[in-house]
Amino acid sequence: MLVGMTVIRTARERARAEVRREILDAARRQLTAEGAEALSLRAVARELGMVSSALYRYFASRDELLTALIIEAYDELGERAERAAAATADQPAGLRWVAVARAVRAWAVDHPRRYALLYGTPVVGYAAPQSTVVPGTRVQIALAGIVLTAHRSGAIDAGRLGAGEPPVGSAVAADLARLRAALAQAAPDLLTAAGPSDVLLRATLLGWTQLFGLIGFELFGQLRGLVEDGEAFLVESAATMAARAGLQTGPLPPGR
Repeated sequence: MLVGMTVIRTARERARAEVRREILDAARRQLTAEGAEALSLRAVARELGMVSSALYRYFASRDELLTALIIEAYDELGERAERAAAATADQPAGLRWVAVARAVRAWAVDHPRRYALLYGTPVVGYAAPQSTVVPGTRVQIALAGIVLTAHRSGAIDAGRLGAGEPPVGSAVAADLARLRAALAQAAPDLLTAAGPSDVLLRATLLGWTQLFGLIGFELFGQLRGLVEDGEAFLVESAATMAARAGLQTGPLPPGR
């Protein structure tokens, strides 16, 4: 029922929400301990002292449970990125980009199995539904927002943007048109009639793909024996990508 604009849930609804939360908590623990491929509704039910048939009243399948875990992880990671961007709003755009990159890496290092669920090897037989798309773009929108804000305010260093790089090819231009359309929906207030240019969008796309790739390389052992301080390497790499997008940086933050 409604009291003013406040929704008061029934005792049954509250109890159902609590059981659903307990199931998600148990599934997250299993994911952390054994990985996504080993996630089992039967094992989750066993941990909670439930019969598996009862658990199906809350999640119809393992895939539905996986989807809930994915959305939860995307939202948690996205919130970290957004907080980092907001906390550095008064700093140069390049340092804001680095701050978001550090926040994403910190979450990934704290939750490697959950990061792998989002950006690692796909779970065999699982196809993510449309409901994961918006949560899955929160980090990218936070990074793009930094670039678009700098562009709108005239803070892009045009002398560094695209310097020495090849022109944007037709295939990539088509990709960037799709990116531009997505940004028009996600952040319409940050777009200007004069841009951003394809070169700036290409640098933005390159920057965030490098961020996720670099974190994945670190977490999955590809940098072992080569890079000793993953955070320091990420900071310098993120600053390099920010500079390629014409974002002003200044002195980099110290490492751990």
